Amino acid sequence: MTQAAAPLSLSPSRRILRALAVLACLPYISLKIAWVAGSEIGIPAGSALLEHRTLLIVANSVSVVMDAVVVVLALLLTRPWGRRVRAWLLAFPLWAATGLLSPIMIGFPAQLAVSLVTGPPKPVAGGEPFLDDWVFGVVYGGFIVQGLALGTLFVLYVSDRWSHVWRGTLGDLPARLCGTGTRVTAVVASLVALVPAAVHLVWALGSTHGLSPAQIARRTDDFYVLEWTRAAFVAVAVVTVLLLVLQRARSWPVRTVLAFAWVGSGGVGCWGAYMLLVTFMPDTDPDKTFTGLAQLTYAGEMITGFLLAGCLAVFLHRRSASA
Repeated sequence: MTQAAAPLSLSPSRRILRALAVLACLPYISLKIAWVAGSEIGIPAGSALLEHRTLLIVANSVSVVMDAVVVVLALLLTRPWGRRVRAWLLAFPLWAATGLLSPIMIGFPAQLAVSLVTGPPKPVAGGEPFLDDWVFGVVYGGFIVQGLALGTLFVLYVSDRWSHVWRGTLGDLPARLCGTGTRVTAVVASLVALVPAAVHLVWALGSTHGLSPAQIARRTDDFYVLEWTRAAFVAVAVVTVLLLVLQRARSWPVRTVLAFAWVGSGGVGCWGAYMLLVTFMPDTDPDKTFTGLAQLTYAGEMITGFLLAGCLAVFLHRRSASA
């Protein structure tokens, strides 16, 4: 992408957003550092988290580094030196941050809304505690603030530097902006997506096929909300990327389709990769072992998301050059 000549304007609102993004990281990072140091704050007795001390240290150390990246991104989006960062170096961490935060920003409020109607989730009979309830509120609340603040800074940054990329409608795009290879890749990704979309849909409708005994026992309203959310992300990602690369729905604004494609592909790819990694975590209880279908589902999401992201990268590069 080419860099616009307009200088970066650090208004008071951007300073506030940057401060919010940084401050919202502190609860999560503080908890993770405390757990690495040996504290059990927020972890009830009998939690599975206490069974693998080394794994807890490694996983939480990685989590601290990942959330610290949010701080770096908040600075990058608001400091003059951030304007000199190449597009390809900036795009992936922001796409990943979008992908990891957006499902939480949608799913957690949806879970809270459902609980207002159905009541709080009932404890699973004989189930082991995982974390104290307040931890989820503090951590996910922080994630939502991070997403809102960082997302707004990202939109402002892109508007300053690359607003030409999303101007107009799909009908204004040059003919065959994306080549045959990109279009084929998008179609292949949509075919791969059929597996995770179908599995999440049947799980959302109540089927237990492909779930471990532990997952079956832990199904609450929260579980179903997340499954509907995951299925929706797959559908949105596939449809919007296909619209971009095949240049359909020509009256639709590029800005809108591009935004949904960015968020959707990130949510599918990054959460698919995260959940696939979780399935390989060691566990001595066979009832908690993920099934092959679950692993296939998460792998399909990861592959779909990254293939769609590749198509999106080609579109952005060519759109920037053509504009």
